Amino acid sequence: MASMFHWWAKKGHKGTPVVVKMESPNWALVELESPSDEDFLLSSSSSSYVSRLEKGRNKNVRQLTWILLLKAHRAAGCLTSLAFAALGLASAIRRRVASGRTDHDDDYDGHGPADDYLGATPEAESPALKSRFYSCIKAFLCLSLVLLGFEVAAYFKGWHFRGTPQWQYLLTAPLGMKDAFNSLYSKWVMIRVEYLAPPLQFLANVCILLFLIQSLDRLVLCLGCFWIRLKKIKPSVKSDVSDPESGQSGYFPMVLVQIPMCNEKEVYQQSVAAVCNLDWPKPNLLIQVLDDSDDPTTQLLIKEEVRKWQQEGSSIIYRHRVIREGYKAGNLKSAMNCSYVKDYEFVAIFDADFQPNPDFLKRTIPYFKDNEEVGLVQARWSFVNKDENLLTRLQNINLAFHFEVEQQVNGIFINFFGFNGTAGVWRIKALEDSGGWLERTTVEDMDIAVRAHLHGWKFVFLNDVECQCELPESYEAYRKQQHRWHSGPMQLFRLCLPAIIRSKISAWKKFNLIFLFFLLRKLILPFYSFTLFCIILPMTMFVPEAELPAWVVCYIPATMSFLNILPAPKSFPFIVPYLLFENTMSVTKFNAMISGLFQLGSAYEWVVTKKSGRSSEGDLAGLVEKVPDKYQRGVSVPDLMEMKEETRQQEEKTSRKKQHNRIYRKELSLALLLLTASARSLLSAQGIHFYFLLFQGISFLLVGLDLIGEQVE
Repeated sequence: MASMFHWWAKKGHKGTPVVVKMESPNWALVELESPSDEDFLLSSSSSSYVSRLEKGRNKNVRQLTWILLLKAHRAAGCLTSLAFAALGLASAIRRRVASGRTDHDDDYDGHGPADDYLGATPEAESPALKSRFYSCIKAFLCLSLVLLGFEVAAYFKGWHFRGTPQWQYLLTAPLGMKDAFNSLYSKWVMIRVEYLAPPLQFLANVCILLFLIQSLDRLVLCLGCFWIRLKKIKPSVKSDVSDPESGQSGYFPMVLVQIPMCNEKEVYQQSVAAVCNLDWPKPNLLIQVLDDSDDPTTQLLIKEEVRKWQQEGSSIIYRHRVIREGYKAGNLKSAMNCSYVKDYEFVAIFDADFQPNPDFLKRTIPYFKDNEEVGLVQARWSFVNKDENLLTRLQNINLAFHFEVEQQVNGIFINFFGFNGTAGVWRIKALEDSGGWLERTTVEDMDIAVRAHLHGWKFVFLNDVECQCELPESYEAYRKQQHRWHSGPMQLFRLCLPAIIRSKISAWKKFNLIFLFFLLRKLILPFYSFTLFCIILPMTMFVPEAELPAWVVCYIPATMSFLNILPAPKSFPFIVPYLLFENTMSVTKFNAMISGLFQLGSAYEWVVTKKSGRSSEGDLAGLVEKVPDKYQRGVSVPDLMEMKEETRQQEEKTSRKKQHNRIYRKELSLALLLLTASARSLLSAQGIHFYFLLFQGISFLLVGLDLIGEQVE
């Protein structure tokens, strides 16, 4: 005991090793240290040493007791926290289910999402057409529940499938030995083997092939990004300016700045303030505030803000359309038809929640000088609320990969990428040469980019020039945004395919546009993500003759998620939620892709992404010294009429019924489908498949109950 408690002593005891050999070969040799003669002498001659040993032993026992008590206290605290978290989750689920508000109710209550933006709303989609996708999911769910009950009964009858089903033995059993259930189950196994497994396996193999192709494309993009970082490749400036960031070029062309907005009451002040403080000669800059708001109060507030900056000396004008049609593209097209636009060479576009730094134009415009082939310079987005909640963190991972890898690699190696609709500068000649803004799709930014590329214009992406903006904080806002971002490209693909084929660009550029840009990244990705992981994988649990290898379910998705998260290394702890959430979002993306490809009614939905105004707090602190006190954001006082209007609006808001978080039926149905399949995989002892289905089902459940992102009271 003394040696055990005094192992840290500078001089240890030297004893005689004793080797104990066990007779059983399963036991290893055990070496014990026997007490030395010095120990016996000390123990017999010094009673004080014994007392010191006893005192040290008691002290160490007390310390060990306190450590154990501390560990037990921490464990109890963890268990209590988990219990409270579970109770809180159960309470939230109970409240959410009791509210009874579903996404179906909100779509057909007379205040649909298409009413939130411009006046010319396309033909509405019938409820029967919109619920067809949901009906297919419900059919799979009902089938899985029936099959689970059937499989559980078969399990207790002795029909155990662990790994490879032993159906051959079961089918060859004597008929007399079978009861009615065994006979029925034998026929079910025969149907599975002969009719269900081959087409299911074929579809699985097709999706696996698409998965591998898309993963290879993602890997090539990552290698390209690594090469850019390794070689420190950056876009070059073809002018006498050695450093465009210094802004000392003396090159100050006429620049038009446009801020399209619609009912952006939360963020209009910050965008106008940021643009009015751009470091550019006043005579060479004109700012257009393109307001499509249908709320009179918002119109008055924006007009007042523009008037104040006009008094400050900024060249800024306010435009409001009488006929509000064509969505954002119609707004921009109307502004470009003004007679004074011909005096300007470039146009910079910023959405209402974007806040460029004062040196934005000085860092982007020099890339146009002496380079007449450049039609667009795009800056990177940064986010003021990326750490607000789990939803914004996961969005930051996605968009960081989009800008750092996709946009940068495509910009460096092929001088083409999809315009992001904001935080970019266009050469007006390129816009006019490409046909200008068209209202034919809900992705007018991608439309003009593709047409400009077909006309030979080159694009430049600046990864080191950032423009702050705001991420959607609620799942409903993010879902509507993703629906537009994934249905619009399919509309555009149908419209642009003939023009791409007839264009005079090289065969490689045609291949890049048709296969990589549209088919692989806009169509194949949501197709296989939903089909493979949300439909085929659960069905293989009930048809075990069709198999999905573990590397498809676990290893490759984990590797791709790791690559996706590399541009945002601080988000590494969220790699598992990111993988699960991306598969969850495949439902919305697949539905949007189908509606856009086949021109269904929901493909034309345009919803302004809801802003919280969170980016208005502290993000323009650097402008305080430049802006007089009476013009600082948040302290401007409207006139009496505006105050009355705001008071009336607040009273109307309080009289309205409260908003509720929605319950998403498709996500909930898929959650039950995946959890049912996980229960079936547990019977067949499929480890990786079980855990994937279980956690994926839980993630669908949380999203279906709208327990991710901002919570609405």
